[in-house]
Amino acid sequence: MEAQVDSQLTAENSIPTETTETNTRMTRIQALTLISIASVNFSSMICYSILGPFFPNEAVKKGASQTVVGLIFGCYAVCNLIGSMVMGKYIVQIGAKFMLIAGLFVSSVCTILFGLLDRAPSGAPFITLCFIVRSMDAVGFAAAMTSTFAMTAKIFPNNVATVLGSLEVFAGLGLILGPPIGGWFYQSFGYEVPFLLLGCVLLVMVPFNIYVLPSIEAEPSKDSFVRLLTNGKVVLICFVLVTISSGLGFIDATLSLFAMKTFGLSSGYVGLLLIGLSLPYCLASPLIGYFTDKYPVTRTGFTVTGAVITAVCFFLLGPAPFLHIPSQLWLMVLMLSLIGFSLGMTAIPTFPEIISCAHEQGFEEGLSTLGMVSGLFGAFWSTGMFYGPIVGGLITQRLNFEWAATVQGAMGLLSALLLLAYSLFKRRQQRLRVNDQQADENTPLLND
Repeated sequence: MEAQVDSQLTAENSIPTETTETNTRMTRIQALTLISIASVNFSSMICYSILGPFFPNEAVKKGASQTVVGLIFGCYAVCNLIGSMVMGKYIVQIGAKFMLIAGLFVSSVCTILFGLLDRAPSGAPFITLCFIVRSMDAVGFAAAMTSTFAMTAKIFPNNVATVLGSLEVFAGLGLILGPPIGGWFYQSFGYEVPFLLLGCVLLVMVPFNIYVLPSIEAEPSKDSFVRLLTNGKVVLICFVLVTISSGLGFIDATLSLFAMKTFGLSSGYVGLLLIGLSLPYCLASPLIGYFTDKYPVTRTGFTVTGAVITAVCFFLLGPAPFLHIPSQLWLMVLMLSLIGFSLGMTAIPTFPEIISCAHEQGFEEGLSTLGMVSGLFGAFWSTGMFYGPIVGGLITQRLNFEWAATVQGAMGLLSALLLLAYSLFKRRQQRLRVNDQQADENTPLLND
């Protein structure tokens, strides 16, 4: 069955084939969808990131230990992982538009409820409610993000990386603005106001998206995540995703304490350091997306190069003890900026490349496959976000930040080298196959 959106896009894109306007001019549906998804990314990321400046302190006042606070943050990644896999598998049955709107509604309600948790009794009741609300919020976020990735790839089939790179600008802005906005509202109005305000903003967006988003219908596929993961390149790309997301999780969990202790910085200056990480990512993502859409053969090269640069930057972030370089603030700022830029090089090409691998493996071109790829992407990203803070925190506690950053860099370098080796091996196999075919064609049928 053809999707309703397919017929609408076909009608609006009925431009003579001799022109290239179909690739450069957006239709009304595409423009409205882009605005809608950009707003969802921006507001969802703000709601996700506002907890950092003040929630840990409030939770400790309510009787939660530092370990429990870490688990409250960690349960979000676990539930997001599970939710991404489930939503990606059943996106056709649920419906992409309904999944996005329902996820948005759940996230808005959970954000509002989280703002009311300060009224819960201290101790076990407060901690239990934190886990429940945070887990539900993660499932809602997984539904919204999985459907946005799938709808983006469906509605912009020829410009997936470009559009995703542009949308990452809004996601990055949400991550940048969330902590200062949350901290300012918390200091000015107390614990409840940041959550209530942003939750209501998300809630208002629900009817807007009901009106704006197109309906997409498709037939469910019999393909599975297991079959998708039998592709060696997909597995290695997912490994790269785990390393870069775990790096971000590691930085979130450990950098502030290290910077405060080593350089005597206040929390405000640490926030500026993290802006130095996010801003280059926002600026680089659209450019890299556009270039890799225009030249798809460069996707693997960008991913490998970005992962290598990220690994080197983690070696110098501490810096690594075996380099015998003293920790310096200017070096840390420079490395964070380069990490932000290289993350765009690494992450943006991966989603369209997994889609290409799925199609080469015989997966159907449609919403079902796109949903599966979206779920896989979200699941491995969440795996890294769960792994990074926990393992990085343990290494930092047992050894120090310098060694933890070194381990993170080594894991990223390993993923880059494995993907490079696999790509070169496959390219050599393809070249040998072509040479064999040419030799067979040039062999005479009869010998003189």
